[in-house]
Amino acid sequence: MARNSSSQGLDPQEEAELWRLCRQGDEEAREALIVAYRPLVFWLARRFSLDEGTAKDLLQEGMLALIKAVDAYDVSRGNKFTTYAFYRIRGHMINFLERGEKRAPYPVDMEEEIAQPGECVAVEWRLLLEEAMGALTLKERDIIQALVVEGKKAGDVARDTAIDVSHVYRIRRKALARLRIALGLPAPLGERKRG
Repeated sequence: MARNSSSQGLDPQEEAELWRLCRQGDEEAREALIVAYRPLVFWLARRFSLDEGTAKDLLQEGMLALIKAVDAYDVSRGNKFTTYAFYRIRGHMINFLERGEKRAPYPVDMEEEIAQPGECVAVEWRLLLEEAMGALTLKERDIIQALVVEGKKAGDVARDTAIDVSHVYRIRRKALARLRIALGLPAPLGERKRG
């Protein structure tokens, strides 16, 4: 199985297979998951205004937290790994800063000091989208998941959910409006003129 090092490149089936292999003790799968979610550590570390030395230590602390999160994550609970890891990594970073230590307790060999910008943006948007999806009803979440995230056609979604295709489009329009508000995005030009 080809293992991709970018979280953007892990499709759901590939990620599920990596988690299955990881739970069976496959070190390659474990490493692939750690590398795929590494941009999350960089994204969180950038949220703190720190001097260069402390920032490097904070990155090490974040990587340790990510490794612990990969080792402790229970796929069967149905939680998204990004959400689970986000709180664990952030918590470790805050604890590290509160302790006021200038060194992380365990060294972590890091291949690079900065993540690829595209990887950080993808992780940031995924986290923001997951958080914003909480503002939607269950039906709206299902429709957005199918149409936007999975890329299904409205006709297929209508058939799968046994509702009229025009109703699918109405639900999508309402859900996207709620997501824009939750994400703090302006309404499209056409909608602003109408309102």
